[in-house]
Amino acid sequence: MVVSVLHFVLDLPDIGSIKEKRQIVQSVKGRLQNKFKISVAEVDLQDSWRFAEIGAAVVSNSKTYGESVLHKALQFAENFVPGRIRDTSIFSEIY
Repeated sequence: MVVSVLHFVLDLPDIGSIKEKRQIVQSVKGRLQNKFKISVAEVDLQDSWRFAEIGAAVVSNSKTYGESVLHKALQFAENFVPGRIRDTSIFSEIY
């Protein structure tokens, strides 16, 4: 079993409230979950207006497949998010 993990930080400089940020984060999470069938969560920086830390994971039988799905998900998020994506990482663990 291979667990592949995506981690990135959303930088949302034009956000004026936590409510606005949460709407964007929920939208990003929902779109990634629906389009790529991966698990997605806001893992840190919940109280920050400007930043959101997002984690996503997929379980598969191949490191190549799992990381490929997450690279596509990251590219989709980069095109969809109204802010900037930074501090990205993708890695896999074999169990």
